[in-house]
Amino acid sequence: MNSDSLLRAFALSMLLTISVAPAFAAPCGTGSFEAWLEDFKKEAAANGISPAAIAAGLNGVALDKSVLARDQSQKVFSQSFEEFSGRMVPPRLARGSNMLKQYGSVLGRVEQTYGVPGEMLVAIWGLETDFGVNTGKFPTIRSLATLAFDCRRSDMFKAELIDALRIVERGDLAPPEMRGAWAGEIGQTQFMPSSWIKFAVDFDGNGRRDLIKSAPDVLASTANFLASHGWQRGKDWEPGSANFAVIQQWNKSEVYAKTIGYFASQLARAP
Repeated sequence: MNSDSLLRAFALSMLLTISVAPAFAAPCGTGSFEAWLEDFKKEAAANGISPAAIAAGLNGVALDKSVLARDQSQKVFSQSFEEFSGRMVPPRLARGSNMLKQYGSVLGRVEQTYGVPGEMLVAIWGLETDFGVNTGKFPTIRSLATLAFDCRRSDMFKAELIDALRIVERGDLAPPEMRGAWAGEIGQTQFMPSSWIKFAVDFDGNGRRDLIKSAPDVLASTANFLASHGWQRGKDWEPGSANFAVIQQWNKSEVYAKTIGYFASQLARAP
């Protein structure tokens, strides 16, 4: 083989090497969102997501600039416990007491299973979404894809987007049902998709884990989250206690965690 033939053979081998090289996801924030999304679909497939779930979840998804604007303009939580709890708890106390009664049977079974009292679950439910009234209207997959494309916390939101596709794949929700807060939280107690995958349970026995429409699934899944983070059955939740530390796994803000505990204590004392 002469030198020209060697060069041609080498060039051909390089072309073959390039053509079969594995595709990696486009770097965050570079190029077009559409090109990034096509590369992400390959990454999702490499993570075991089925072609059907990828197509159902991601085809036609567009960048949401309003989500980026909200993410970039977040303000540090600055309200005191007195301010925050005074604004959040009194308007929800009567409805919370009614919810304790309305779902008393379900809450009793949930506490028997997971050890978390109904007052705690109803307090979280009320503070997160007004007992399921305000769950958010942002398309979850679009929000997560937008935040994954952005470079601020790309890896975190790419992982959440993969888990959102897993929710679709296992039949819990169809993509049009997945609407929630702008940062990807879904359901009546605002689970991120990773928490949904880990902690959502089918407590009403209909074969689906539905934290959007099924109150029994919502309450049991929230209890499962707390129990899985070390909730101690029968113990109080005063600041400094082991159970208060568990509440802070739900929300790391001390003011928010104290407000959950205060709301639960008020519900426990309600007639």
